Amino acid sequence: MSAEKSLKVTLVKSLIGRLKSHQSCAYGLGIRKIHNSVIVTDTRENRGMINKISYMVKVEEV
Repeated sequence: MSAEKSLKVTLVKSLIGRLKSHQSCAYGLGIRKIHNSVIVTDTRENRGMINKISYMVKVEEV
């Protein structure tokens, strides 16, 4: 495994009015604003946060 897999995560729904734990997951991934994209490594921890807020984000493999 020479290169780690990466995921591009984009916030497509607002964080306003969401559960604090869901907002924390978004901030933990590095997403601050709607339509912002971040590149994160494909780890179990990041996958867990993405799964928790899957209704708010769009994920693409990079």
